[in-house]
Amino acid sequence: MSKTVEAVIDKNGNVQLLESVALVTIMEEEPITSVLATALLSQQALAEDWLRPEEDEAWLHLQLVR
Repeated sequence: MSKTVEAVIDKNGNVQLLESVALVTIMEEEPITSVLATALLSQQALAEDWLRPEEDEAWLHLQLVR
């Protein structure tokens, strides 16, 4: 299980951790978990629009006929 800790990077690029840890991995790109977290956090706000009767009606023509 991974744990995120805060760190400070000085003007020379030196990293100073604000907590003790056993292993540090420094990545060039933002981890995908932050993208997933953003999606999960926005789900409730988006659901307010998605779950309106007007929204269902607007997409009704794309539903399969049984």
